[in-house]
Amino acid sequence: MKNHLFSKNSFGLNFVAIGGGNGLSTLLSGLKRFVAASETESVWLENLSAIVAVSDDGGSSGRLRDELQMLPPGDIRNCMVALSEDSHLLSKLFQHRFRGDGELGGHNFGNLFLAALSEITGDFAEAVRLSSEILASKGHIYPATVSDVRLAAELFDGSVVRGETNISKVGNSIKRLRLEPENCQPLAETLAAIADADVITVGPGSLFTSLLPPILVDGVAEAIAESDAVKIFICNLMTQPGETDGFSARRHLEIVREYAPKFDFDFVVVNNHPINEEQMSKYTEEGAVQIGIADSISPETVEGAEIIYGNLLDGDEKVRHHPEKLAQVVLLCAVQPANSPVGGQQ
Repeated sequence: MKNHLFSKNSFGLNFVAIGGGNGLSTLLSGLKRFVAASETESVWLENLSAIVAVSDDGGSSGRLRDELQMLPPGDIRNCMVALSEDSHLLSKLFQHRFRGDGELGGHNFGNLFLAALSEITGDFAEAVRLSSEILASKGHIYPATVSDVRLAAELFDGSVVRGETNISKVGNSIKRLRLEPENCQPLAETLAAIADADVITVGPGSLFTSLLPPILVDGVAEAIAESDAVKIFICNLMTQPGETDGFSARRHLEIVREYAPKFDFDFVVVNNHPINEEQMSKYTEEGAVQIGIADSISPETVEGAEIIYGNLLDGDEKVRHHPEKLAQVVLLCAVQPANSPVGGQQ
């Protein structure tokens, strides 16, 4: 696909992306160039909103959460930087991680900035909004909830594992995932963004620890189900050892439907380009396999959604989605009715 396909159209879409981790920030970094910088621009996206998981309990985010009783800022920070118009000094500053073994070592400047602004304003969501203004973010970022939520997973053997870090290691043993407390509420702005959305995406990202947590917040799944937006599920590139061992693209979607049975996705975006031998060797050692290219005959639909295949790989050493390739395919899905050819399909 060529960039000029997007420069001569004005759609003014309201776009809502749901998830967390590196997957969501990758998608947002690709989408931001289709957002208007002024009211006179011809663009695809009038509004771009991210609904971000806030159940992280590891690393710098986990330390700040425990010490300051605040929401984990890491995924929020990554989304702010991804949407930032300033790709140089400020963005680098927000991503800077302090070295050393002292109390500051391992902390991220952006996390500390959000922590300080949260204490000053007394409102984490307001701190996120103000930080986004400082970074000139081309979109709105909403924590999935402002409640102090933690993940809990009931396993098939009846035991319960708590905490995102621990849950990411139990994989196929999960019988049911939940938030604690279960009656956590979303922001009013989150529900308003979903209600006004023309496009809603779920993924890419860790299935149990990034994609499901926002959907488990009270009212979010119902709001998405009631929305008339085009709904797109973006499949991961690789399985995640300890979390989605052996999962196919279909299994990812089936799991989402278990927690949100009223979801009717219109499209599922799946990469069909093989990773290189060096990447395959490295990931095989880690216990990960590629998703989406194992079948010699690829299906056209899964769980009622049309599958859109394409080469979505970045050229990095790590297996990652290419931000612009992914954004273009997703946007082409958004303006095509289901069961009709999509320009990005390969």
